[in-house]
Amino acid sequence: MKEERLQKVLAAAGVCSRRKAEEMILSGRVAVNGSTVMVLGTKVQTNDRVTVDNKPLPVSEHIYVMLHKPEGYITSVKDQFGRKTVMDLVKQYNIRLYPVGRLDYDTSGLLLLTNDGDLTQKLTHPSQRVDKVYIARIKGTPTKDELSQFRKGMQIEDYTTAPAKIHIVKAFGEDVSVKIIVREGRKRQVRKMCEAIGHPVLSLKRIAMGKLYLDDLPRGASRELTEAEVLGLKV
Repeated sequence: MKEERLQKVLAAAGVCSRRKAEEMILSGRVAVNGSTVMVLGTKVQTNDRVTVDNKPLPVSEHIYVMLHKPEGYITSVKDQFGRKTVMDLVKQYNIRLYPVGRLDYDTSGLLLLTNDGDLTQKLTHPSQRVDKVYIARIKGTPTKDELSQFRKGMQIEDYTTAPAKIHIVKAFGEDVSVKIIVREGRKRQVRKMCEAIGHPVLSLKRIAMGKLYLDDLPRGASRELTEAEVLGLKV
């Protein structure tokens, strides 16, 4: 009979990510066949009864949703300050979804949400190096030296950024729009990189992530991924 690690089973059921599942196990919230399990790596069989907070795991198929996040929403399941979250925009799916990564409050664009914990961990793990493509309007026009610095990587706070791609798309008087491609996902990284070369961001939008493209999806709207798009994320 097939056995799986308990944290993987929780993630596959859409309860949470594997990392969060480990926290839940260690805190004594998970039981197998009525007995609390607090050992990471515990394996369970297909016919074992797994509960979280005394509730059985949900039985549901995985769902993958692309959202065109507007500015003014936080990327969180809930907010202690009562601010609008991206979950307010995907209530129609009537299933528990989790954001894959995040977009800042004042950043718009492509955000993926799913109940597939395994895929979430795969896409957000640093080793995966998933391209994230942004269009930014920045103050002023960067010089060749500044663009070169951006591309080579730079010191920001306590870390050095990985090499990134940037090129000017269009001029707007004294300002320009640029296309930026990064593989890291640190908090406000693109904004901090632009600030570091002396050209702060005026607006920022993510238009692609890996093989997913926002295209003409309207602001605030969402859609389920096609089978081909889901397969492209998993390979």
